[in-house]
Order: sequence, then structure tokens, then C-alpha cells
Amino acid sequence: MASVPFSEARTHLTDIVNEVAYGGVRIILTRKGKQLVAIIPLEDLRVLEAIENKIDLEDAKKALRDIEKHGTISWEETKRELGL
Repeated sequence: MASVPFSEARTHLTDIVNEVAYGGVRIILTRKGKQLVAIIPLEDLRVLEAIENKIDLEDAKKALRDIEKHGTISWEETKRELGL
């Protein structure tokens, strides 16, 4: 994965966007030698979002199973337990 200083990226933004969009290249922008952000193809972002959505759905299903098994507690009881 290529790294480009942020200051250089400003100057060559059009080229960087074209490399990412049409070449599928992933580029990390750096500032003072530290990795700051990544510019990735839109397809990569969509894959990441799909993975996040799958994880969120699995977590929600797990929470529902937990509710079915253990039930819930009221808001009043929760506040009481927290001393609110």
C-alpha cells in the first residue's frame, strides 16, 4: 500500500483519486511520518460496510436470544440499580 505525505497529496489529488478509483490502489496519507487516513476504492468501502452490517446483525440476534433467555428489566429498575 502506497504512502503519500498529506502535503504532497494536496498537490496531486487528481492523480491520487484516479489511481484509487480506476486502478484500485489504496493510499495512506501521512502527516509528519504518521499514518493519518486511507483513501480506498469505493468497492472496498462497500465491502467494509457489508462486513460491519453483518456483525451488527449477528450482535442484534445475540441480544434478542439473550432477552428471550433472561428477559428484560424495566427502566425504573435500571435507574434504581445505577442510583439515579
